[in-house]
Amino acid sequence: MEVVEVVKAFPGGVRALDGVSLRLDSAEFVGIVGPSGSGKSTLLHIMGTLERATSGTVRLSGHEVGDLSDRRLSAVRGRLLGFVFQQCYLTAGLTAVENVCTGLMYAGVAAARRRSLALAALERVGLAARAGHRPHEMSGGERQRVAIARALVHEPALVLADEPTGALDGANSAGVLALLRRLNDEGTTIALITHDREIAAGLPRRVEIRDGRIVSDVRPTAGSPA
Repeated sequence: MEVVEVVKAFPGGVRALDGVSLRLDSAEFVGIVGPSGSGKSTLLHIMGTLERATSGTVRLSGHEVGDLSDRRLSAVRGRLLGFVFQQCYLTAGLTAVENVCTGLMYAGVAAARRRSLALAALERVGLAARAGHRPHEMSGGERQRVAIARALVHEPALVLADEPTGALDGANSAGVLALLRRLNDEGTTIALITHDREIAAGLPRRVEIRDGRIVSDVRPTAGSPA
């Protein structure tokens, strides 16, 4: 994933992003940190192809996003990206495994294969025993882990997480972060948006954004701890 000199402008001359360039390599875990209104969520939406940039270039796994039709863009998004948000957005009437299956619908996976893949994803996040439970029967941390399983079930090239611990207490927040770190250790590329500097400080790479511009990009150096 790469964005080059990306601008996102709104009527009245307001620029949510003002010439942002950022590259994420395979298997990286990047924290994008900034205060409210800094442009970090807009950057995630641009990276996730949920919004189009006003100008600049967005590349995703060899695709120039700006050159794709809406239909083709939707297909690329469903196949290559996974999303985790602060609110889990689980469907109340569906079980955990059924909620995870919805992540495969948009990736074009045949219905006959969805349940087995969804069960494997739930096992990966430690929730195999809760596969038949509905959201109201699970804790906040468990619901967020279901959302992570849904994001991972189609093996995306990149998982974009927007304040995934923002609605959780300390113990559940730590559990979700530990899960994301383990998934990254297994090879999942993750970009995590947060306003919490303490969370960002614990990640291998920290990108700080302010007023729509990247003001720092701190990577681990050879031989130093992440």
